[in-house]
Amino acid sequence: MANDDLRAANKAKKDEFYTSYEDIQTEMNNYDQLFRGKTVLCNCDDPFESNFCKFFLRNFNYLGLKRLICTSYTSSPIIGAQLTLWDNMNELVQKGYGYVMDISEVPMANGRGVSDDDINDLLHSEKRGVKKLHGDGDFRSEECIEYLKQADIVVTNPPFSLFREFVAILTEYKKDFLIIGNTNALTYREIFKLFKEDRIRTGYTKFNVGMFFEVPDYYEKYTKKVDGKKYARVSTSCWFTSLPVKKHNDVLICYKQYDPNRYPKYANFDAINVNKYTDIPNDYDGLMGVPVTFLDKYNPEQFELVGLGISNSGLEIGVRPYTPEHKKYRKEIQHKGAVDGDLYLIDNEGHPDVPYARIIIRRKEN
Repeated sequence: MANDDLRAANKAKKDEFYTSYEDIQTEMNNYDQLFRGKTVLCNCDDPFESNFCKFFLRNFNYLGLKRLICTSYTSSPIIGAQLTLWDNMNELVQKGYGYVMDISEVPMANGRGVSDDDINDLLHSEKRGVKKLHGDGDFRSEECIEYLKQADIVVTNPPFSLFREFVAILTEYKKDFLIIGNTNALTYREIFKLFKEDRIRTGYTKFNVGMFFEVPDYYEKYTKKVDGKKYARVSTSCWFTSLPVKKHNDVLICYKQYDPNRYPKYANFDAINVNKYTDIPNDYDGLMGVPVTFLDKYNPEQFELVGLGISNSGLEIGVRPYTPEHKKYRKEIQHKGAVDGDLYLIDNEGHPDVPYARIIIRRKEN
């Protein structure tokens, strides 16, 4: 499946997943008023191929942008695919260099809206079009950091193998952002810390439904093919942002009541297990372990994020290690990992039962 490809790509440090225009537009429709007068940076985006670049060029005037900067990395397999078709750009297309497009206006030939011809003319403009960078276009390079310093909002699909590092740079320079990541990033210690500090949240696109990404032609597993291009649906993908998101101000209505038989306590931590965020009891004020999907509904005024119940993060909040008996059973009989710090329950036969990654929360006082 596409998720397997994504995991394999992450392991192999291959970041060849390109966001569809429709998924960008669906999410961006919720933020348009927040972009007026802003400088937007797409710092992982080939100006000729990236749908992020295409979206902001097409909507530059509608959004009232001040400036748009798109930079690309030289190792991208699509870099140069369009540039080499450009008769006068042999000097520009040189191995080892990235590219940048930096504009402050998008002219409209018909005066009504930005057309594909307008975009094509702009990209190929000798004065205002795509330029060669001094370096390779890596978002971590000094050259690209200088562009970052000039930006107000970063919008892109960063390399998922470098997601932690990418977000760390954004937070270091205190930049707003709207980016795509794998839902597993919700359990990264560095990312979860930002959730606790209310400096990051999930976006508007329905959580865990997934998005479509264009993949290179050599990918064998894909969902659909459109105009000769392969697209893979990745269900474990979502938007992360520092911008306001209305749903995170909504109060989560809890209908269930606490019953110790339905909400067992963990064997190694004083908290009850809740299998679905919709099952959070409305009359329990202690610690609760909920699935990571809760973060898509998280309202910081209603709940406190206490910590993560996995591995070292769990140990840091007091989750106890496995007992020798439970560890032995899990490893030798269940043939599963027994990582100290992971929350676990005890089943009816007295054996360890480890739910998927849990977040520890507590209801705030009204």
